[in-house]
Amino acid sequence: MRANILWLPALMVFAIVACTKQERPSLPPEEKKHYPEVSHPTPNILPDTLNEMLGIVLHHTALPTAEAALHELTRPRGVSSHVVIDTDGKRYILAPPTAITFHAGKSLLNGRERCNNFCIGVEFQGNTAQVPLTKEQIESGVEYLLPLVTEHHIPLDNIVTHKMVRDNFIHHHPQERRCKTKVDISSSDYARFMNALKASLDSLQTLSK
Repeated sequence: MRANILWLPALMVFAIVACTKQERPSLPPEEKKHYPEVSHPTPNILPDTLNEMLGIVLHHTALPTAEAALHELTRPRGVSSHVVIDTDGKRYILAPPTAITFHAGKSLLNGRERCNNFCIGVEFQGNTAQVPLTKEQIESGVEYLLPLVTEHHIPLDNIVTHKMVRDNFIHHHPQERRCKTKVDISSSDYARFMNALKASLDSLQTLSK
């Protein structure tokens, strides 16, 4: 009986240490903000084939409203994407990231063509040549992509704009006269978004140490 009593302090210390190790610091306040997601399925996906999820292509819709963009991206036998992010940060989920959607067209990334097969397509509502992305759009985009980037180990260099992968394709296929340069996310907004995403990744790495 006395031996059991002597063991009690040691057991209590072990329990306290174990509980302390399981505790993790909470995310910064800005990381806790959650933007709503609405399912808005598109029929325009490639059946029976999985997206390899090696990269991400950023687009802007260049249409006046999210409703107009959703109509275009869900029109049968038309283009599509995985998500549309409205100016208030609301996300419309058109397809799961595992699906292959039709957003990049003739494209090339890291020497490989047909980016639709291995890239996730993100559409920001609006035209960044006229109006920059809102703070809410950037935060919501980071919130959507952060789990995908970390889970699938997507390099930041593989997060590109539509213009970048289209220009790559044209550079390798100068004879493609019908393939015009794609005007899309402005370079300044691309930099803003990537800086925000990198900051969030750095925060996660700091918390995990």
